[in-house]
Amino acid sequence: MSFDIAKEFPWADEGVVYLNAAATGPHPARTVVELERWIKLRERPWEIALDEQFAVLAKSRRLSAGLIGADDSEIALTPNTSTGLNIAAQILPIERGKVILGYDGEFPANVYPWMAIDRRTAGTARYEQLGLLPNGLPDWDALPARLDRGDVGVLAISWVSFVSGDRADLETIGPMCRERGIRFVVDAIQGVGTTPLDVHKCRIDILSCGAQKWLLSPWGSGFCYIRHDLVQNLEPRTIGWLAMHGSEDFSNMLDYKLNYAEDARRFEVATIPYQDMAGMNASLELFGEIGLDVVSSKIHSLAGRLVAGIAAIKTLSLVTPVDPNRRAGIVSFNVENVEAVSKRLNDGGVSHSVRGGGVIRVAPHIYNTEQQIDRVLALLDG
Repeated sequence: MSFDIAKEFPWADEGVVYLNAAATGPHPARTVVELERWIKLRERPWEIALDEQFAVLAKSRRLSAGLIGADDSEIALTPNTSTGLNIAAQILPIERGKVILGYDGEFPANVYPWMAIDRRTAGTARYEQLGLLPNGLPDWDALPARLDRGDVGVLAISWVSFVSGDRADLETIGPMCRERGIRFVVDAIQGVGTTPLDVHKCRIDILSCGAQKWLLSPWGSGFCYIRHDLVQNLEPRTIGWLAMHGSEDFSNMLDYKLNYAEDARRFEVATIPYQDMAGMNASLELFGEIGLDVVSSKIHSLAGRLVAGIAAIKTLSLVTPVDPNRRAGIVSFNVENVEAVSKRLNDGGVSHSVRGGGVIRVAPHIYNTEQQIDRVLALLDG
């Protein structure tokens, strides 16, 4: 790769094998510098110009939009994935008797907002989960028939499963929903940054993504994509004072007019954490310099190396699909004695995650190497 790994990730040569980007992505050095700069600015806030603050947010919207093929006007900045999913649950009209459909095994952030609608409407808008196949993966082949029953109003799924690493085929599912008049909501936190995405081509209505994992950005940074015509036709339920048209003109703040901004800023609730968004900008600029295609190729190559190696170890059982079109950066596998294997990895300096049911999850990124992957595989085969 063309960028200096040692400069951006100086710890990479310290014997640490960090395979936990699916939990928390480490900051590049440039991001640390930018965060420290903003912390110092807060020490002398009279030196911070309002134009500088708003410029940070405008840049965040532009960079976020560029990751997913959206327009800046379709991006609302959020502190996490949950906020964007709650925006979806709040603003999408759901007819009486319609089903909000998801899959079993979803991350809770993409379950509870929909369960709350079910409770609030006393079940007139039901939340329903499709079961998983015996191998723990969604039965995507059964989805069209379920959607054809005519009672689904919203399909809310993760692009990439946080447990199995299974990657949904959004380019197929999105048009399938659009043809049937079903709103399509995507939790994309485990996919954006690992794999190129075009939200318009995928016919996604609302997509939410925290930036603290694969995008190597601060906690408290993220974004929500809301399709342009939804922005124009739906109103926020949680109202921010900077969500109004012309609200950045502080000389006219008391001329109260409930006129929402014409773009997705109408769904933002101030105050946005400027320092976290500035840090996100620094990280996303690194992605831009390297090239998202290059980053994706590296992640998928390392994940593929893990998949092939784990499949060859008789004491392990892959959870993540072998098919490269069905996965992104997460690689998960079952072990009989998860505590012992996890301890072996920890003792070997390998950072990873343990999930329920005896699953170990690893997640490589651009700072990892093939040599590190082989070292991990040797530990697993130990």
